Amino acid sequence: MPAEQTDQVEQPEQAQRQGQAEPSEAAVRLLEMHEQLIHARALQIAAELRIGDLLADGPRTAADLATATDTHTDALYRMLRMLAARGVFTETDPGCFALTDLGAPLRSDHPYSVHATLAFGGATAQVFLDSLHSVRTGEATFPTTFGTSFFDYLAGHPEHGDLFNAAMREMSRPMLRAVLDAYDFSYARRIVDVGGGNGSLLSAILRSTPDSRGVVFDAPHVAEAAQEKLRAEGLADRCSVVGGDFFHTAPEDGDLYLLKWILHDWPDDQAATILRGCRNAMAPDGRVLIIEQVIPPGDTPHPGKTMDFSMLTLVNGRERTEEQFATLLADADLRLHRIVPTASPLSLIEAVSA
Repeated sequence: MPAEQTDQVEQPEQAQRQGQAEPSEAAVRLLEMHEQLIHARALQIAAELRIGDLLADGPRTAADLATATDTHTDALYRMLRMLAARGVFTETDPGCFALTDLGAPLRSDHPYSVHATLAFGGATAQVFLDSLHSVRTGEATFPTTFGTSFFDYLAGHPEHGDLFNAAMREMSRPMLRAVLDAYDFSYARRIVDVGGGNGSLLSAILRSTPDSRGVVFDAPHVAEAAQEKLRAEGLADRCSVVGGDFFHTAPEDGDLYLLKWILHDWPDDQAATILRGCRNAMAPDGRVLIIEQVIPPGDTPHPGKTMDFSMLTLVNGRERTEEQFATLLADADLRLHRIVPTASPLSLIEAVSA
């Protein structure tokens, strides 16, 4: 297996300088950060309108795109012009736009599409405008904005639930190779993917470890989709699907329990309950592998710090530091064995029995 991570990545020079600026430069930089909200919202609107798909076959005029999207021609043109200035589109002729290489992942059929992620962000954007509630209370804002919890909302709005599931697949896709390259899964004869969704992660692992067998464990309605994917990939004979509630139990006798982007959805007490279920179910020499971001100390830039505030606002979850993971694991009678970095923002937090 890869060597143990012992130190966080050194703080880059840029991070050391980021708080140092001339007063006028500082003001400009803050205003640029403020404008990112406008650019982000425009990207979400472009995804909601499927502009990427509409430009898949080549340039089209703003008037043509406005007709296809039932929008105002001049207003749409001004939005596209703004995004073209950011490199997402290019104005090939006056009033005519094409996708750039940067904008290509707006297409829903792109191998690294971000269409669903941006469109789902647009569907829930209001919660971040209301997120002062989270700062004041330490609680999720989503129930205040939408009148129900995040996951209950998805269950009650299947169109957004489907969009969320597609977004999770999109976000996982570029990181999957990094996870497989960083960890040797071949020792595990029985791998249980807790909250495994449609089975994409476990399918990839099983294809790389022909002697392993697996279990996708998730809510019953999610498990059905996993069963279909496993059959389609010819893995149904090596992988079963179990529906259930990971707050109550987990499939028994696993050599390895995977938890990818699961614990960050929950505050510490509920996360510890999930881990305790894995600890009680696993084989005597079993391990737990948490696949999440590890927040580095100090001012070091890291996407986990942005995700952390998002998790607070949406579900009252959190990203965690190495120390916080160690404490959480200890509460579940587990011990942090090592943290394995990957070539992505994700790390692999490996735990064994305490």
